[in-house]
Amino acid sequence: MRLRSAALMFLFYACLTNAVMAEEPIRISVDGYEIAYVEAGQGDPVIFVHGGLQDYRMWSEQLPKFGTRYRAIAYSRRNNYPNEQSPEGTPDGAADIHGEDLAGLVRALGYSKARIVAHSSGAHAALFFAAMHPDMVVSLALNEPPATGMLNGVPDGAEILKEFGGRLAAGRDALRAGDVRRGVPLFVNGVGGPGNYERRSDADKKMNLENVASYQADATTKRPRAVFTCEMAKKITAPTLLSNGERSPPFFHRIVDQLEVCLPNRERIEIAGSSHTVSSENPGAYDQAVISFMEKH
Repeated sequence: MRLRSAALMFLFYACLTNAVMAEEPIRISVDGYEIAYVEAGQGDPVIFVHGGLQDYRMWSEQLPKFGTRYRAIAYSRRNNYPNEQSPEGTPDGAADIHGEDLAGLVRALGYSKARIVAHSSGAHAALFFAAMHPDMVVSLALNEPPATGMLNGVPDGAEILKEFGGRLAAGRDALRAGDVRRGVPLFVNGVGGPGNYERRSDADKKMNLENVASYQADATTKRPRAVFTCEMAKKITAPTLLSNGERSPPFFHRIVDQLEVCLPNRERIEIAGSSHTVSSENPGAYDQAVISFMEKH
């Protein structure tokens, strides 16, 4: 009986996932820029913010699950598919710009505040959003933001940054030279470890290639990188769930260590058996942790 119930639940989620992702994205104007999003469910809003080399499709497994409780909304950040894209456009690492886009999206959707679930560079953007607009945040669930400013003044910070930069150097060089087919796997494996790209589904690999413009912009931009600091973190009073992958690089663990010190209202979890992209590597554990957290807040 339990097996039958589990099978029926799996089919329900699978059908709902296909229904959500088969639809054409909705387009909405955010401060003059057109952003695409998909949604599932009704109720209080939960907005999902993807990481680099990704778009709204990153959250295809999460939307039907969260949509049983909330209005779950996954959008594509500026300069990511299927939005307007250009290697000369907004870099993935422009977390301050992406943070303001998130604030604009919340308002454009007709809300004054929302729950935010965010990954990697999307989580970095969510930190800027929450620090600049604390009254717009119900809760945050942040997975491994590359907020390098948190390592300023930390005793081992320079060494950690150097080591992580070395992991990414070959991928960045290839992307800077326009060698996308070589650069994307190198970059993904630099972040997640050897073999991480090769283990990804064909759909995820396709998504990575279709979102290379913002990373090319990142590799070539002369725009100063936005710096998120401990003082900014202290302004975020909303309940915050911080997560790491068990096998993620020390770079991400050390940043979350510092966020745990600076954020006034935070919890922390580690997702077993995963590296950086916990929502796809161990979605069951990640989704349950985030849903349990949001139900408390």
